[in-house]
Amino acid sequence: MKVIYIEAFAGISGNMLLGALIDAGVPFDHLASEMKKLHLGEYELINKRVNKCGIDANYFNVLLPDEHQHDVTIWHQHEHTHAGHHHHEHGDTEHNYEHHSDCAQHCHQVKVSEDPVHHHHEHRNLHDIAHIIAHSDLHDKIKMQSLQVFTALAEAEAKVHGKTVDEVHFHEVGAIDTIIDIAGCVLALEYLGVEKIFVSNIHTGSGFVNCAHGLMPVPAPATAELLQGLQHSHGKIEKELTTPTGAALMKVLAVSTKDIPQGFSGSKIAYGAGTWDLEIPNVLRISIGEWEAEAGGELLVAECNIDDMNGELYPYVQERLLQAGALDCWLTPIIMKKGRPAQTLSVLLDPQNLDQLTDILLTETTSLGVRYYSVHRHINYRKFTTVSLPEGEVRIKYAQMAGKIVNIAPEFEDCKVLALKSGRSLKTIMQAAAAAAEAQLE
Repeated sequence: MKVIYIEAFAGISGNMLLGALIDAGVPFDHLASEMKKLHLGEYELINKRVNKCGIDANYFNVLLPDEHQHDVTIWHQHEHTHAGHHHHEHGDTEHNYEHHSDCAQHCHQVKVSEDPVHHHHEHRNLHDIAHIIAHSDLHDKIKMQSLQVFTALAEAEAKVHGKTVDEVHFHEVGAIDTIIDIAGCVLALEYLGVEKIFVSNIHTGSGFVNCAHGLMPVPAPATAELLQGLQHSHGKIEKELTTPTGAALMKVLAVSTKDIPQGFSGSKIAYGAGTWDLEIPNVLRISIGEWEAEAGGELLVAECNIDDMNGELYPYVQERLLQAGALDCWLTPIIMKKGRPAQTLSVLLDPQNLDQLTDILLTETTSLGVRYYSVHRHINYRKFTTVSLPEGEVRIKYAQMAGKIVNIAPEFEDCKVLALKSGRSLKTIMQAAAAAAEAQLE
């Protein structure tokens, strides 16, 4: 399984993560092209190399036409200043504009200027953001995961300020780079073929920051809310190192871990830079590699029978469960009392994730209870490779047992793209990819 392990020793923000993913191999031009599909209007994407305490890292940022209006991302969030400039969010790691005076000499910029398809308002609520994402030309999976992260962000703000989600308003200008950070990270992870994300203890920073409401503790209230369920600590640096966007991305997409996951074998390290120069390297380090879960051992299966839920909700619930650490998730048609057709929703999980996954089952479905029981399993280790066909490249997943290859599976989405592009049938592309993989692996 292809995974990334994130080390947030200097905090995390959306643009730090996206900078690291670009450093890991996501083509900047591809990202810029995909972001145009959001139809956000005029902005510039900044991508440059920087050095933080001797570490060469990639710095990503979003420059908007009127940076002086770029003072508040969310209506209930707080204004911060640093070197006379306003921040996009709470802290150094997100968008700070002190470097823009010389960016023409040192950055790779892509300027996007197009008529936005949506009417501009002074503020946008979650419904407006959802409309932008839903009506973009991005892939449906990217839309869904991006909206999940934005929803987590809005829900945290609503809770800490005693408001409803609809009352949390995103500043029109500030929302643009948050959308790009979130959708860009989701897109980059998909491009790299990442199936699971692990995150270390998250360094939040400490102290207090000035804001519109007065002095606020670090981490800011919304960030602290989002970090519930994730391992985090203040550390000794009196700066705001983790932003709400970074916390929301980890809340939705990542699984917290105390150390490098057992069974992880890294193949590449990448760095995304923050803005400030700190006493430690202000970078986010990610390691990309393969992860082989324990072949045996005790696991749990959690189940609930559901006969009164809209069928459209099941894919969303399954996606949430898998992102939160479920090892597998499936539906089984059943007949309940009085002859009612229903579904059993089953989740295979590690015992340490029981509480988190049970919470999702009880909040995202109509079930009033969950049962669980112990199971044992044995697995064949999965590995990945890539084959080249005349039509293009296809990622291959294959399984081994006792050193022998026992299964080969071409990546469906890769084959689908090549079939549509070439005019050949999908099954022909898949067969050709499997044959090429078999020859290559032998």
